[in-house]
Amino acid sequence: MSGIDPLVAAMTELSDAQLERFLMKVTPHRRSELATRFRLWAHDGQTIADNDWTVWLIQAGRGFGKTRAGAEWVCARAAEQGDLRIALVGATRRDVESVMVRGPAGVLAIGRHYGSVTYRPSRGVVEFGSGAEAHVFAAESPDGLRGPEHHIAWCDELAKWRNADATWDNLMMGMRAGERPQTLVTTTPRVIPLLRRIRGMPGVRITGGRSRDNRHLAESYFAQIEGAYAGTRLGRQELEGELIEDVADALWSRAMIEERRVDAVPTLVRVVIGVDPPAGIGGDACGIVAVGKGADGYAYVLEDASVSGLSPEGWASAVAACAARHGADRVVAESNQGGAMVASVLRAADAGLPVRLVHASRGKAARAEPVVALYEGRRAFHVGAFPALEDELCGLVAGGGYEGPGRSPDRADALVWAMFELMLGGKGEAVVRVL
Repeated sequence: MSGIDPLVAAMTELSDAQLERFLMKVTPHRRSELATRFRLWAHDGQTIADNDWTVWLIQAGRGFGKTRAGAEWVCARAAEQGDLRIALVGATRRDVESVMVRGPAGVLAIGRHYGSVTYRPSRGVVEFGSGAEAHVFAAESPDGLRGPEHHIAWCDELAKWRNADATWDNLMMGMRAGERPQTLVTTTPRVIPLLRRIRGMPGVRITGGRSRDNRHLAESYFAQIEGAYAGTRLGRQELEGELIEDVADALWSRAMIEERRVDAVPTLVRVVIGVDPPAGIGGDACGIVAVGKGADGYAYVLEDASVSGLSPEGWASAVAACAARHGADRVVAESNQGGAMVASVLRAADAGLPVRLVHASRGKAARAEPVVALYEGRRAFHVGAFPALEDELCGLVAGGGYEGPGRSPDRADALVWAMFELMLGGKGEAVVRVL
């Protein structure tokens, strides 16, 4: 932080409570100066570098500091322009008042550093010392936005709005005051049509990040919350700030995988490692997935040990290591990309590794459908979370095709091979044994 005021540098390490105590110890003039220099001590995603935008979307995990960023932006703009008319829009009036206005990081708490600020609840108006006004609106009453004109708007937690489209459309039609109306949206992402619309609008800037990016949150919070939700769809959405969309006609759905997630594995009677070898070096990943069969007769995904960018010897060693970790009694590997070579490198990695080669005679989606039936019949479960693997599963489309991340569902293919061996008797594909 070379060249930055030492006091500003110190402020970056303080919690909100510590920051308040710190500011009370300096002179009023210095306090105001430091408190309004948010851009210097904000973390990435809470500010934006340019002003050439119509909508700024801060899409981030809980606790990231979205509310603080919104209040800072509103208060800074209000201090600069005395005739500014501002819309504060939340899911309900109570949400707007308790979070955006009166909250610990709301406009009343932040606005006092920029000058005087008062809330008139009977009118639903925040009055700034400059003369600017912010009016309270709620998505539960979208018609309240018919008529009023605004220079800027701050929309909070848009993903939880009822009447979201009507509220947004009424707001946009009133964003016609001044030369450059601007709207800031702060939200934890959820797959709703309006958020998809906003992301695709011209003139949109998107920033954000993870809950963990907020260095002011206690480590005990992360230990508790990440232990319960890391890697799950809810965790990726609420903590990582990811927008996770379901692919139309996908074989696996996010909801189905979440319902098949368990914390513990029962006594296992067999473990198989499924392998989808890459065609070359530095291209697709080598899918490596460990699946166990429990004494209860169900299948349990134990590990996604897939690797990328390795030589044949490198990924073969990763397969052998995965087999050793789980005490696997079989490795099932696709042989379409050079069967003899696949068998050779796997045997070289571990001479005692029992290997079965399988030849893919059908398309990926058709091959996966019997395995999907295991999930639908509640006979297949995930022990923990495997985000990269689950993204690929949810990208396989009924009838053929792949719309997931990467060029090929290598991890998903590896899972399918392992499931066939464990639960379907290896049926459905031509099989070549390697003795």
